[in-house]
Amino acid sequence: MDLRSELLKSIWYGFTALDLEKSGKVSKSQLKVLSHNLCTVLCIPHDPVALEEHFRDDDDGPVSSQGYMPYLNKYILDKVVEDSFNKEHVDELCWTLTAKKNYQPDRSSSTLLPEKDAFRLWCLFNFLSEDKYPLVMVPDEVEYLLKKICMAMSIEFNCVELEDFFSQDSVRQSGITVWIFLEMMNSGKISRGIDKSIISMAIEEAYREIVGDVLKEGYMWKKGQLRRNWKERWFTLRPSNLSYYTTEDRKDCQGNIALDGNCCVEVLPDRDGKRCMFCLKTLSKTYEMSASDNKQRQEWTTAIQTAIRLHVESKKSLHKDLKMKRREQREQREKRQQAKEEELQRLLALQEERERKLAELELLKEAQKQAQALLEQDEQRRRQQHEQLQRTLEVQLREAEEARVSMQAEMALKEEEAERQRKRIQELEEMQKRLEEALQQEIKARRDEEAFRYAQAGLLAEEEEKMKALMSLQEEQEEYILKTQREKQELKQEMEAKSRSLDEAQRQLEEVRANRHRVDQDVVAAQRKLRQASTNVKHWNVQMNRLMRPIGPGEKRPSLGSSFSSFQIPTQRDPGLRLRVRSGSEDQDEESKENVENRAGCDLEKRHSHASNGDMDIP
Repeated sequence: MDLRSELLKSIWYGFTALDLEKSGKVSKSQLKVLSHNLCTVLCIPHDPVALEEHFRDDDDGPVSSQGYMPYLNKYILDKVVEDSFNKEHVDELCWTLTAKKNYQPDRSSSTLLPEKDAFRLWCLFNFLSEDKYPLVMVPDEVEYLLKKICMAMSIEFNCVELEDFFSQDSVRQSGITVWIFLEMMNSGKISRGIDKSIISMAIEEAYREIVGDVLKEGYMWKKGQLRRNWKERWFTLRPSNLSYYTTEDRKDCQGNIALDGNCCVEVLPDRDGKRCMFCLKTLSKTYEMSASDNKQRQEWTTAIQTAIRLHVESKKSLHKDLKMKRREQREQREKRQQAKEEELQRLLALQEERERKLAELELLKEAQKQAQALLEQDEQRRRQQHEQLQRTLEVQLREAEEARVSMQAEMALKEEEAERQRKRIQELEEMQKRLEEALQQEIKARRDEEAFRYAQAGLLAEEEEKMKALMSLQEEQEEYILKTQREKQELKQEMEAKSRSLDEAQRQLEEVRANRHRVDQDVVAAQRKLRQASTNVKHWNVQMNRLMRPIGPGEKRPSLGSSFSSFQIPTQRDPGLRLRVRSGSEDQDEESKENVENRAGCDLEKRHSHASNGDMDIP
């Protein structure tokens, strides 16, 4: 099934949705709108006058689907380039048109599916429907789709409630439409007692697998190409590539590995603390990955090999290939059923022929009995005649001799006739033996068919057991994933708490350093004041000693410098002495203060320079 056939299925629904009168025709104005929308979602240029030019010779009436198809193929579908548009947008457009007219479920029902799930089921129906219009899906494909959805919901498909529906002659002969299928899904026969979110997830999984060509998805560990470290990634495998993302929401794509016939998969031994390893080799790189267990590794390697095989066989979709195989199997099954019916008719004809030949054999036996009775009667009559001839032998010797010759000739003829009858009986007996051998062969063939049926039933039971084991392993994997996520969340919270504690300790350390710096400055200031006070005390002690020395008569006053050259020293009792001494001490105190302040300024500049270089003098 090529891209054109897929697009035509969706467009067919859009065209029929515009046919409100169900006459098979749509007005040109509606076709213009439909064509413009199709060109928009298909990312191709739209020619607004092409429709009028194409139908210029027609009248102004509506256009049928047969008349619209040449325009659709020439001006729209022939211009479509694969992978240049999103097919889901085309499906959404056609679904919007057809759902308004045909999809009218009971809105008050508790089992009503959401609009998004109904759209995905519509897309799945189009994918699995037969390539003939109006689009229908055969019961085998419906059962296949329902089994996929039930498998995604981890429940067993129970077809007991649908046997009456599938057993209808109209369903078996013509199939079911998408609206009947959606009505059946909304009735709750399949999803009774199951949460709607689980149903939506199952429908989405089936949609991504069948329509989106997703062969397998899941978390695996991947080894980096540059840093060579291991990181957990969400992998999505399609027939053409293997993409990996940061998380399963598939928003942050970390890489895309193109698959072709040159790729291969190899199983690796456990190393670097990783187990269940394998590698994907391309022409340029080798990607190493680690699965959660051996079963997952086997599933991933098998799925990747399947994708490579599809690329080698030039097949773009696994489920398209499976659909064609299922269709061929149905056709072969129908041919075998027809052959069985023909064989049964032939056996019935052989049975009728055998019965007819047995009836002929009975008739021949009855004829033989009648011939034997006639022979006995002839023998008795001959004896009577012979007796008469013997009684009249002497009288009519010549006549008796002639009569005896004629009787012998008649007896020879009768014996030849009896011999032919015996040969006919032998032929009928041989034919009866051949018929019995054919009947034995038919019985043996039926016994072989029953043995094959029992073997097939055993294989189906074994497949169901394996499927149950697979579902249990999948549940265990989901529990392990949830547990891992919780542990990661707890580890993240613990790291955040430790980070906050580290920030608080760093802040306290900065405060301690600031307090220490202030204390150091206070100590330096106190030491400076102490040295200044000590210097002042020493200086004034010297001055006081000099001033307090008594001067005797006739002694010269010693010179105390230029500042005290004209100073008259009074006696200690002179009150002016104290005033002058105080004023002089104040002047010297101011000079000493200036000297100490200058030295303290120099010391402070040196300390600032040491602090800027990262060194601090602690006295």
